[in-house]
Amino acid sequence: MPSDRPQPGRASGRRRWLPPALLLAVLAAIVWLALRGDEQPAPAAVAVATDGGQPAPQFFGQVEGQPAPSLPGERARQRQQLVDQYALTDHTYCSYREGSMYPAHSQPMSRNPDQAYPNRPVLETKPMRGDDRRSNPDVLLQTAQSRVFLAAGESVVFSLRAIEPKGAVLPLVVTRAISAGIVTTGARPTTQVPLSLTDDGGGPDAVAGDGAFTGALTPQQTGLAGFHGTIRTEVRYTVNGKNGVAIFDVIYSPRVPAVWAGAPREALEDGSLAFILRAEVRTPGRYVVTGRIDDAKGRPFALATFNEVLGPGPNDIKLVAFGKLMHDGAPALPLTLRDVDGYLLKENTDPDRELMPRLEGPVLTSRTASLKGVSDAEWTSEERQRYLTEFAKDRKGAAAELAKFDPSQPLPPSACGPVK
Repeated sequence: MPSDRPQPGRASGRRRWLPPALLLAVLAAIVWLALRGDEQPAPAAVAVATDGGQPAPQFFGQVEGQPAPSLPGERARQRQQLVDQYALTDHTYCSYREGSMYPAHSQPMSRNPDQAYPNRPVLETKPMRGDDRRSNPDVLLQTAQSRVFLAAGESVVFSLRAIEPKGAVLPLVVTRAISAGIVTTGARPTTQVPLSLTDDGGGPDAVAGDGAFTGALTPQQTGLAGFHGTIRTEVRYTVNGKNGVAIFDVIYSPRVPAVWAGAPREALEDGSLAFILRAEVRTPGRYVVTGRIDDAKGRPFALATFNEVLGPGPNDIKLVAFGKLMHDGAPALPLTLRDVDGYLLKENTDPDRELMPRLEGPVLTSRTASLKGVSDAEWTSEERQRYLTEFAKDRKGAAAELAKFDPSQPLPPSACGPVK
């Protein structure tokens, strides 16, 4: 009778399973080893090589309560971690200090190059597209619009032209151009306003017969005079017998919340040069006003911003060239304020602003021709000092940890001066 007991030298036909508890322990060990990666446990006793190349026995293990000695590779890794930590805290402190030495309302134009010329037209060149959104790479459509935000009484100019990829102008025929306000689903549609685009050199069209079709929209003179929001102009055209469509959007504000009143002036205040404009506020609230400041050579120098709550009636709006910015940037004096735009900020609504009339071009050239009376002190505030204190404390702590670990080596150089 065959025995159920496995015979020596033969595989058992019965599969043997590990107990559940042991299986879980094995899996836990595998996961723990995987998470540890290439870390190796420090041995209790490290073997020392003898002259014969064989490891000599170390009779005494690690004394209890003392830190385990680090291998050279492990020590280098630990030091690099401390160096990286110090570098991070140093970068954080120095970057914040440099980035906040000027107030938010007076910044170098080099940090805001996209806002240097707000009244330049928006130009684009894209492949021609039809209603099906498919592009035609053989025809490029050049489009231009004079502005995106439009206050009451202002006009916007649109233009389009078709060219080959190599640049030759293609004949284009405008078949339809309609402007209408974009409304939410279910709302009553707005009036549709036909728009005339021509290439005859008249009106907004600068050059006759150059292939560019141009037209102007003044919402206040149309059925869209009372509409507040995005006005979309859809232009349909044909090129080489194929139909295309171009879209132009502007954000229109039909009501003027405040108007400019009186002549602008200048003043030296708290060591900075302030351009002061007077506004007659019709609708109280938070106003955001932005102006560009050029130096005497026409170089865009600073972006000045006003952001405060104004009450009804006359109010002063100050656009400031910060003193230290004038020292550091070394602009050619005098400075000129130009291209000022502003709006009443409306929270939790769409659109979120009502536009003031813009002041295009030069507004005021300062009489200040030297830095006499202009301060070179950094901007200071309670918030800035609080952040600098915290970042400095982090940097000092990281420097102390690195110095303690390796006192023989100097600290890496700081990006903005020694640690105090």
